[in-house]
Amino acid sequence: MSDNQISVSYNQILTLDASPNITLAIKREDLLHKHISGNKFRKLKYNLEQAKFLEHHALLTFGGAYSNHIAAVAAAGKEYGFKTIGVIRGDELASSIDQNPTLAFAQSCGMQFDFVSRDDYKHKESSAFVSYLQQKWGAFYLIPEGGTNTLAVQGAQEILINQDASYDYICCAVGTGGTISGLIHSAFSHQKILGFPALKGDFLTAEICKFAPTGNWELISGYEFGGYAKVTAELIKFMNDFYQKTQVQLDPIYTAKMVFGVTDLISKGYFENDAKILMIHTGGLQGIQGMNQVLKQKKLPLIVTND
Repeated sequence: MSDNQISVSYNQILTLDASPNITLAIKREDLLHKHISGNKFRKLKYNLEQAKFLEHHALLTFGGAYSNHIAAVAAAGKEYGFKTIGVIRGDELASSIDQNPTLAFAQSCGMQFDFVSRDDYKHKESSAFVSYLQQKWGAFYLIPEGGTNTLAVQGAQEILINQDASYDYICCAVGTGGTISGLIHSAFSHQKILGFPALKGDFLTAEICKFAPTGNWELISGYEFGGYAKVTAELIKFMNDFYQKTQVQLDPIYTAKMVFGVTDLISKGYFENDAKILMIHTGGLQGIQGMNQVLKQKKLPLIVTND
């Protein structure tokens, strides 16, 4: 990174078999960076530049036990010279860092942790809680949970480039709403953005509207598979079959649910003949190891990996 700038030049798209009348492709944002993958790279790009500009030396952010965002911030801190602090939901996790692949990785990157109770975590955005963190950790650049803010949306706008103008639909998973907001801003006038929420709830529309206009987008519910970070044997089988056919690994929290949803909609005739669909792979593969631990405990099928 030179001074305050982070650059990326990457655009790998894989066309998939869908139906005789549909063009289906997946944009491999997961290949942007080994550890700061997919939309996390996009969301962090301008936040890191701003932190450098403001001469901050520490980044503080929030996340759960298997958070892609925590892993990405830790890796970014190591690569770009920031101290990193992760406020982690669940004080019971403090004694089992080495048993958690995400937290162990973040710690290996130099991240320090502040484990807080789940009740305290609910107040993480309050001025009183942020003040407490400042007193404890000193000055820091604060990045919200999931990374979504105005600068993150600015970064996500760069996912689509001129070569993507041939597609009619742009599909992505939705967590905090930052990525889809960026896509809404950068989509071409003829394109429609379809977002597939990874968690249940009606609050996402309001969150997205904070950053993006109404109009060329829609949220498609019904593919949450029980809610955030929940999976079923059906989803795992879909992921493993998809990997076998395409050699593309999907993550179980976000992209797999979106890809399942898109392929299901194709089978149900949702898209018009000759539609061209581009799915955005937003990364998150680091979470597979932790998910497989959970699946093993529940005696469910495991996610096949390329390791």
